[in-house]
Amino acid sequence: MTATPAASSTFESVNVPDLVGVVEDRLTQAIVQGRLPPGSRVVEAEIARQMAISRAPVREASRRLERQGILVSKPRRGFFVREMSVREIDDLFQVRLSLELTAVAAACEHADAAGMARLSQLLDLMIAEAADAPQHRRIELDLSFHTLICELSGNAYLLRLFSSTQTEMRMIISLIDNVYQDPEMVAATHQPILDALTKRDVPAAQACMKVHLDDAWEHVRNLFVSQHGAAGEKPRGSSKP
Repeated sequence: MTATPAASSTFESVNVPDLVGVVEDRLTQAIVQGRLPPGSRVVEAEIARQMAISRAPVREASRRLERQGILVSKPRRGFFVREMSVREIDDLFQVRLSLELTAVAAACEHADAAGMARLSQLLDLMIAEAADAPQHRRIELDLSFHTLICELSGNAYLLRLFSSTQTEMRMIISLIDNVYQDPEMVAATHQPILDALTKRDVPAAQACMKVHLDDAWEHVRNLFVSQHGAAGEKPRGSSKP
């Protein structure tokens, strides 16, 4: 386990009303971008110094992230970035697959023309930026595409559930070096989903979404196992991987 280096300047100073919210966002970004890797300690004093604030907002932001399952608290040692396992990856992707198959079917029925146009524009942006954008930007655009489909489903509860998984999804992807071997190809794999949505073809949209997510699941899982081992692995069921 590693501590945040005292000499680095990971966090900029802040001076805004909602300090806890800002610190929470900064910590989340540091985690999903790999600047605070799994197992690393959240050094409250150093983070507070870099942000030019007291330790109290850092502590409260850490408690919020603990409630979200992003950090873990160890008695008399403080907060640490949660370490993932193969089983947690499998569990999360199973939930994500279930949510997104429901979302894409509902979006076929409820999305209006303006919503479809937004989705098309987002995909164009993903493809345009794929070759040059940094990994965290590609991940952000990818998740934005899937989040928008959940929004277009018209089911606010489903959208909230899906949104609650995003930080963990970013964490999983950020654990793996070079997760996108061919970024332009990965961006383009979203096109069949959009095409089926545009045609309001529910079976085709769900089939395209399943292929897309199963491939991502298998890719992430295999790379994770190759780099971190199979700790926590459970027997595979009938639903992948």
